[in-house]
Amino acid sequence: LLSNNAYQLLGHEEALQLLDMLAKQHPKLVEGLVPDILPLSTVVKVLQTLLFEGVPIRDMRTIVQTLSEYGTRSQDPDVLVSAVRIALKRLIVQEITQGAKEIPVITLAPELEQMLHQSLQAGGEDGAGIEPGLADKLQKSLQQASQQQELEGEPAVLLTSGMLRPVLSRFLKYSVVGLHVLSYQEVPDDKQIKIVSSVGQ
Repeated sequence: LLSNNAYQLLGHEEALQLLDMLAKQHPKLVEGLVPDILPLSTVVKVLQTLLFEGVPIRDMRTIVQTLSEYGTRSQDPDVLVSAVRIALKRLIVQEITQGAKEIPVITLAPELEQMLHQSLQAGGEDGAGIEPGLADKLQKSLQQASQQQELEGEPAVLLTSGMLRPVLSRFLKYSVVGLHVLSYQEVPDDKQIKIVSSVGQ
């Protein structure tokens, strides 16, 4: 329960405490980040989103390094979260697969992924652009695929494009409980992918 609601417990004060703890060991790293590169509110939003998505934030050094690097190019929290997730991909996948060499994944059929890309461009980044009938079908198909993985004793992982990942992660968080949404860029080089089902075929 705590990890599901941890993002609600992290505010400005907690973020400052995490940065202060890191600053004791790596003062230069933290010094340059807030407010020179990013405002504290953006750092808080990134940390909250990571927690919301079930990503542990114990490796603050990597998180701050990535924010310092990418914050000069973009202030968009979604872009920054994606960059941090790619930097933390080993940790994220380790948490999901418990060290297994192979990642069982659910994919979206290419036509469906294309359709979602188009509706996203039309309707913004919060999933609002997904046509309701399609959204409903997508949820139901992924619920079934996810339950099947659970029955097999394996994690349920949806593998999709970097552009769709944040939107689908938010959109499916409460309707398909336990589903991890990964982008192609988040798969470590030493992991094999096993496609267990393709939704929308």
